[in-house]
Amino acid sequence: MAIKVEHLNYIYGQGTAFEQHALKDVNLEIEDGEFVGLIGHTGSGKSTLIQHLNGLLKATGGSIYYKGKNIYEEGYDMRALRSHVGLVFQYPEHQLFEIDVFTDVCFGPKNQGLSREEVESRAKEALAMVGLDESFYKQSPFELSGGQKRRVAIAGVLAMKPDVLILDEPTAGLDPKGRDEILDQIEQLHRERNMTIILVSHSMEDIARYVDRILVMKQGEKVFDDTPKEVFKHYKELEAIGLAAPRITYVIHTLREHGVPIDNNITTIEEARDEILRLLGK
Repeated sequence: MAIKVEHLNYIYGQGTAFEQHALKDVNLEIEDGEFVGLIGHTGSGKSTLIQHLNGLLKATGGSIYYKGKNIYEEGYDMRALRSHVGLVFQYPEHQLFEIDVFTDVCFGPKNQGLSREEVESRAKEALAMVGLDESFYKQSPFELSGGQKRRVAIAGVLAMKPDVLILDEPTAGLDPKGRDEILDQIEQLHRERNMTIILVSHSMEDIARYVDRILVMKQGEKVFDDTPKEVFKHYKELEAIGLAAPRITYVIHTLREHGVPIDNNITTIEEARDEILRLLGK
């Protein structure tokens, strides 16, 4: 098991007039090699939760286990944890700071104490993984497009060879082509390297298409934890907490209301296409 969270609580500004209970008794387990989607309305606790998973925030109460070890035990190596559990922030500018792309991607493995040869080898491999060739190496990361900045930020984490990759809204603000390219590369990493992926996203279409399991947060609490097909059956309850199902879900339910005997477990456009062709006898 990659990660286990038990009775996790977190309070911002504890003991002050601004006290806010951001996480409330959260329990979850994430297995090695899972692709998990994390969704919730703004303020639901998503970002707070993922910042606990690699030790950036320390819980007010509860425990987090990585590979069976409690990260809050005295003497636990948080630096090593962050090498194994990599976090890519929503805004890549928060992670990019070096003079050029290659130096930026080298930063993580360099701080792992690796040799220069190994550091540079990892940086080249990570940049290739995200589709950036040598023509980008000497460019300033701040002069790149939004999508390219995200690729560099992801490469900087991948260069440390994490076992778990956490991505906070990695496609926010990108055009459809850029979004698909980044998510396809993330899915390829999951498939080819059996990497554990935790994807935070507001796009229900992306969640339905890529993940094996969805965690839904509401006001600091976990309210659903199941496969996309099972979670999206509760689309009315999702709407009540400011979320929605993929658009195709509403199309399917409208067709069923008009007497079309279409499978109501469909969550992607591809599944809908295949089911409609089946109904048409093709």
